[in-house]
Amino acid sequence: MMLRHLQFPSFSDRIETAVKRVIAEALLWRGVWTKTIESTKLQTPKPFYQFSDFPWPDSVTELFPDQYTVLEYIESYARHFDLLRHIQFNNKVFGLSYGSGDSGTDTDPTSVGGEWTWGGTDEAFSTKEKWNVTVQDTQTLSVKVYQVDFVVVCIGRFSQVPDIPEFPPNKGPEAFEGKVIHSMEYSKMDSTTATGLVRGKNVAVVGFQKSGMDVAMECSTVNGVERPCTLLIRTPHWNVPDYFPRGFPMAKLYLNRFSELMVHKPSEGLLLYLIATILSPLRWAFSKFVESHIKHKLKLSKYGMVPEHSFLNELSACLISTVPEGFYDRVEEGALKLKKAKSFGFTKEGIVLEGQDEPIKSDLVILATGFKGIDKLKHIFESPKYQEFIAGSDGSAVPLYRECIHPKIPQLAIIGFSESVANLYTSDIRCRWLGELLDGKFKLPSVMIMEKDIAEWDKYKKRYSKKYYRRSCIGALHIWHNDKLCKDMGWNPKRKKGLWAEWFEPYGPMDYAAQYKISTFPIPVSRK
Repeated sequence: MMLRHLQFPSFSDRIETAVKRVIAEALLWRGVWTKTIESTKLQTPKPFYQFSDFPWPDSVTELFPDQYTVLEYIESYARHFDLLRHIQFNNKVFGLSYGSGDSGTDTDPTSVGGEWTWGGTDEAFSTKEKWNVTVQDTQTLSVKVYQVDFVVVCIGRFSQVPDIPEFPPNKGPEAFEGKVIHSMEYSKMDSTTATGLVRGKNVAVVGFQKSGMDVAMECSTVNGVERPCTLLIRTPHWNVPDYFPRGFPMAKLYLNRFSELMVHKPSEGLLLYLIATILSPLRWAFSKFVESHIKHKLKLSKYGMVPEHSFLNELSACLISTVPEGFYDRVEEGALKLKKAKSFGFTKEGIVLEGQDEPIKSDLVILATGFKGIDKLKHIFESPKYQEFIAGSDGSAVPLYRECIHPKIPQLAIIGFSESVANLYTSDIRCRWLGELLDGKFKLPSVMIMEKDIAEWDKYKKRYSKKYYRRSCIGALHIWHNDKLCKDMGWNPKRKKGLWAEWFEPYGPMDYAAQYKISTFPIPVSRK
């Protein structure tokens, strides 16, 4: 078994008896919270970002704790469950290969009982083949190959492999006399180094998601109106000022069972299809209600920042970000300048927007353009065939059953790659599902059934996430998804007490806590 980045440590303790060994690349076992932008806070309201068996303590009162508090929470969890002894620190995983040849031909599904089955054995573990995990000690540089029975890949998708835009010849960073970095490099800097980098410089930031807004906000704080920071935006988004549109909790609009009745589901029957169709005007009204709040509070029309897509599409693509406090005040005072363009290029003096001749003079350009998560996942495999399997086609999302298992890659699961409105919450229950699978509590269906289910979810993602379907987001159907996991495990998917609560109260991590003993603990909250 391999936990490459121990981002979801509850898993290893729950299935300790099912595996022989845990290997972890411990440099980033606390995920992206280890190195991030100084001003970063939790994007998800705290009640939805917690382990179901380890709630936040009462001492943490902020709805959106800062990065240090989140890091302390994760570290306290690891200490409480004694997880650190499972981790090999200062190790880097170079690659995974299966069996002796890893050609893929011997590990394609084979017929058992007349149906194609996962790994050809219908079991999580095989007595014939093992995974080879190549690991380098980053201190001694020695390399060791471990043979393990099962691999869990928890590398995430928002790190290590930056998504750098492609440019025509002589229009890229090579034409620019200033400095170009990715937000990944900026986030690794401490506050003093980051401040020194941007102070007194004309800074342009490319990207309008969370990292882009945070970096631009920090630059505007350092340089003020004397040297305004330019934020280049290709696509405006429904970034939220808060989670209470017109004072009403957004969770009661989108995170309960009733809200999911308004969404067409994978493999839905005639009744659910009719209900979703009939309720489509209400779905539209919910979206317009939230959009009107965002437009009014942030004055989006004034700045030409009203998105063309709906808020439901934003939610369904897991693209919602919280606007930093005071962001549009900085725009109003002139410390931040917003520029929209479909594309841009570099010149000697700075960047040139599509359709314009005059460059935006810059000394430093920071690309907050995201990461190539699929490439990162793909290249952990040594086998070209497995690389092809896991990446899928350009016209589909990564093909994972229950967002965890590839039907044609045996003895391996992926946790934390697909997204939801609260990734820790969703990954927690998937870890439980995987633990039950490894413990033999249930078996996977045939490859044909898994592939059919994957295809249905792919249709859903394309319908609601639009061009962002490869983000593998289940944001608008997280309860429906969790219901499937619960049914596989033999749990009752209806987790609340009372009909009203079951249909109209938001679902969160603590609704699944009854299956395990709840732990309480103190967190020593500090501030840097």
